[in-house]
Amino acid sequence: MKKLIVYQDDSCPMKHACKALEGKWKIPVIYVLCVNGTLRYNELKQALGITNVMLSNTLKDLEQEGLIVRISYNEIPPRVDYSLSKSAQGLIPIMNAFARWGATRMTDLDPVSSMFGQEILEKQK
Repeated sequence: MKKLIVYQDDSCPMKHACKALEGKWKIPVIYVLCVNGTLRYNELKQALGITNVMLSNTLKDLEQEGLIVRISYNEIPPRVDYSLSKSAQGLIPIMNAFARWGATRMTDLDPVSSMFGQEILEKQK
């Protein structure tokens, strides 16, 4: 008899991965950093259309999970850069595949709006 993979078990790798990425804004932040590379706080905020509180909390969570790196420079005015950690760089092919799936889904649902998705995918190549 086949052994069931139980999502509830703490030993389930998918549960661990989902826990690291749970929340409304974690995947979008990681995607924007995948596509754009290192960004400053306001660049992330502009790219996402997110409030200061939500972005700040999401960045703190991602840093605690070891998925982003925060580099603060001792300058005036203060400058802080955010980038993907080495661990999160393993998500780049997954994010690209997820974006391709989204573009296909857009085409299936609305062929006119899918042109925007195709443009983004072309830039990633």
